[in-house]
Amino acid sequence: MAKIGRKPKLCLACSAGGHLTEMMHLSRCYSKYAHFFLTFRRQDTSELRKAEKVYFVDDPGRNPVRLLKCVFQSMSVLAKEKPDVVISTGAGVAIPACYMAKFFFGSKVVFLESFCRVEEPSFAGRLAYPIADLFLVQWPKLAKKYGRKAEYRGAIV
Repeated sequence: MAKIGRKPKLCLACSAGGHLTEMMHLSRCYSKYAHFFLTFRRQDTSELRKAEKVYFVDDPGRNPVRLLKCVFQSMSVLAKEKPDVVISTGAGVAIPACYMAKFFFGSKVVFLESFCRVEEPSFAGRLAYPIADLFLVQWPKLAKKYGRKAEYRGAIV
């Protein structure tokens, strides 16, 4: 938990591609705080490293061996950085980071469901929903699908 008089440190956990694009749309929210990205290496995330602090972990996909490797890599980063809050726009690398930060470091979890999810929850969203301290959706219909904890606040794109 953030100490009085100190701004919280943020972990921005997201996959590359569209999830990263959505995270970048939130920059006005996180740029005033100490933050770092936790993602996997691709062209767009490699470019991000020129301007931001970025940690790369293996993309787990749905492979149990790679997932285990991603878990250990993420745990190492989280232990080093000790974020107060994890903000995630989802997918692969995000779920291990959210769970480990929440249960091992007491971090708050903010999850933003993808803009492309209009009517049905994503796999990552369904996994993050139970532990999210703030769960945001970008479509009113999806808020009803998730239930009481999901909040519709409009689209970020």
